[in-house]
Amino acid sequence: MKFVDAAAQVTAPALPALMADTLSELIDGISALARMEASLTAMRAELIDQARQWSEVVESFGAATCRSEDSGWNARVVAHRVLVSELACALRMPERTAETLIADSQSLLHELPQTFAALSVGAISWRHARTMVDHANSLPTESRAEFEAAVIPAATTLTVAKFDRRARALRERLRPESIDQRHVAAVEDRIVELRPDRDGMAWLHAFLPAVEAEGIYNRITDLARREQGIHETRTLTQLRADMFGDLLLNATLPSGTTDGIRPTVFVTVPVLTLLNLPSADGTLEPATLEGYGPIDRDTALELAAAAPSFVRLLTHPETGAILSLGRNRYAVPADLRSWLRIRDVTCRFPGCNRAARNSELDHTLDWASDGETRHDNLAHLCPGHHRLKHQTGWTVTQLPGAVLQWTSPNGKIYTTEPETRMDGVVPAGAATEPGSIDNSP
Repeated sequence: MKFVDAAAQVTAPALPALMADTLSELIDGISALARMEASLTAMRAELIDQARQWSEVVESFGAATCRSEDSGWNARVVAHRVLVSELACALRMPERTAETLIADSQSLLHELPQTFAALSVGAISWRHARTMVDHANSLPTESRAEFEAAVIPAATTLTVAKFDRRARALRERLRPESIDQRHVAAVEDRIVELRPDRDGMAWLHAFLPAVEAEGIYNRITDLARREQGIHETRTLTQLRADMFGDLLLNATLPSGTTDGIRPTVFVTVPVLTLLNLPSADGTLEPATLEGYGPIDRDTALELAAAAPSFVRLLTHPETGAILSLGRNRYAVPADLRSWLRIRDVTCRFPGCNRAARNSELDHTLDWASDGETRHDNLAHLCPGHHRLKHQTGWTVTQLPGAVLQWTSPNGKIYTTEPETRMDGVVPAGAATEPGSIDNSP
């Protein structure tokens, strides 16, 4: 008689089903967490809006101190700027992002109740809610309720991209102005942005009128196709990118200028890398491009050798301190200004990435209060944060090592460190008589 292993017969087919059930439970868990995450963003929006309202209450009682209304920084502006800067520092985000977060929270709580309710229960994500706010705020106030009621069901079932297309189509029908009128206004928002990426690369974004953007893309595509040939190894995509860069760097300007643009930037090259020698750990230290970060050695050497407006900086192989400043460039600024620009790299307010070359030099201790024009009493601040320091309750102290300790009007403390270590290196103009300096970039 032949016996059948009943356990084996049950286990074999049951295992795939068990695995499928486990995967299903994991997906359910992920979905539940996504809903919780959405609910938490709704709670965050509510708290942020409460903070906004409270800041207005503080302002109405005169607690927001304005140091000078002549500059346009009245009590309301001060209260708003303090809230934005406090929130940005607390959440470690750019101030523009914090400002958007405050505005979005206000819209959700007071103008888009259905969207806020859907977000609170996790029926939509924060990205869906942001898309709704973006489109709704572009409509007249009296049209927003109709718009929200019409598109909120789609937000609960569609991806953000598909929901955006659906909302954009309805928005067009509800706008009272013609597209011609709206285009005239939209053109005012044109912008070019730079976003650094990994491996010595970066993204250059341009928000332009559609006709111009299409024309630019078609032109570089046509030029790229002309370059394609039997011996050309670059792809059409690579050629298109190369044409884009060549045109921007070397094209003839309306003024008739034909020379390529050569902006003044600093290229920091570790001395062992310059000599093509490895450091103690056996690797070549990367060079650094001002405002970007690490770049490859060949590019750094090419820039330092071929472009007269690039400044080569040599650094010590162990400490990383600056050893020397190259002088071979078109315009040589004062030693102290160059030294501080190399040290700071960006605005020294917490979270700000505005380049030092586009910022102003500020006396940490005001020179009117006996602060000296020294390297250890100066730091770069962008125009907005320079005014924030002088017009609000934010205060700053410069600690050893060029560390800035910032104290917010509400007593929160944040610190920023210099981007470049300048250990033991003091610029020729490091100490001068107390007094004002030229604050131009």
